[in-house]
Amino acid sequence: MAANTSVAEDAVVKALQEYTTCDVSDALVKLNMHNGGFLPGITMWSPQRQGGLTKIVGPAYTVQYAPKDDKRPKWPSHYIDSVPAGAVVFVTSTPSTSNALYGGLMSTRARASGAAGSVIDGRFRDLQEQKDLGYPVFARDVGTTPPGPLLKVVAVNEPVQVDNDGQDITINPGDYLIGDVNGVVVLPKELAEQALPFMAKQVEADSKMAVEIQKGMTFTEASKKFRS
Repeated sequence: MAANTSVAEDAVVKALQEYTTCDVSDALVKLNMHNGGFLPGITMWSPQRQGGLTKIVGPAYTVQYAPKDDKRPKWPSHYIDSVPAGAVVFVTSTPSTSNALYGGLMSTRARASGAAGSVIDGRFRDLQEQKDLGYPVFARDVGTTPPGPLLKVVAVNEPVQVDNDGQDITINPGDYLIGDVNGVVVLPKELAEQALPFMAKQVEADSKMAVEIQKGMTFTEASKKFRS
């Protein structure tokens, strides 16, 4: 996304609203990203637990936690106060921890700033508060303990790595994060314009397949007719 283009004006964000995370992954597989950008283990917790039509799309605003003895200095201000409108907050920690990385007040501030939602590569807390806000939160699990006793924020809006079942995925600031009931996918910004035509073609083909399969056509026949 160009530096002078707001999220509201971002044509990629607008286009991605039409597609599911599965559609995005299908397109990325065709572009030889074999894990499809999927971030395993991260699921929807708020405003509902794995239910409803909640969907988030936006450029990543990344936050990196590290142990308090990490040589990097603690981030001088609170990261949540700098979240751009329309962004998806992405919080991770190296190494992983049982302490929650994120809480209700963070969502209160993010929501007030116009963030699209938050994705936590770890635990978060204040689940009922999150639901009461109606703010979208995707995470690995819930917890109760804040990060402060063990961790500090060492980087904001810098590339972060996420373990994808043994295959690291790098999430860069501005990469597109898409979340829905299927999970969360990262679409590298440099692949977005290439991926969108694949999504359109795949969705059109699958829609035609579904109609014919309901009429009695086999999957193999429908696939050969519409996907080949």
